[in-house]
Amino acid sequence: MTRYRLLINGDTHNVDAPEDIPLLWLLRDHLDLPGTKFGCGRGLCGACTVLVEGVPTRSCRLSASALGERRVTTIEGLAASARDDGRGTTAGDLHPCQQAWIDEDVPQCGYCQAGQIVAAAALLARNPRPDDPAIDAAMRGHLCRCGTYTRIRRAIHRAAALSRGERPADAGDAAAGQHR
Repeated sequence: MTRYRLLINGDTHNVDAPEDIPLLWLLRDHLDLPGTKFGCGRGLCGACTVLVEGVPTRSCRLSASALGERRVTTIEGLAASARDDGRGTTAGDLHPCQQAWIDEDVPQCGYCQAGQIVAAAALLARNPRPDDPAIDAAMRGHLCRCGTYTRIRRAIHRAAALSRGERPADAGDAAAGQHR
């Protein structure tokens, strides 16, 4: 067993776990953070995506020992990041990406959505006004077996507007038609 000191969702955790355990299993099995999903185990589907220092990272391919002191944000930590961003949000508020996913009724089975939302949050952190090609590039490699890609893109546009404090285009608005 190895003792890991991890910075997850703004908190420090000391965890004893097997040497070189993938971050995915440390999150799920040792820290009870089940939002990060196991998909393929090879880093190909994106279901296990978390943010490491703000960068989308496949947690199934990153050993906890390689993490070091870098900060990790999981799907569970996104709401906390929304509260800490200076927008005056309050406890219980969702991250704009989480809210947009609900508003746009994105999930069907929902299995891939945590990784998709985390990747979208990283995109918006570096590009507050992404166009469709930027969204497609950022989401490339995130597989959705239900095929909700157009709703995912629409939700990212909505989250971008929410993040900027703007009123998002609704399905009936002319602007929304271009994102369908």
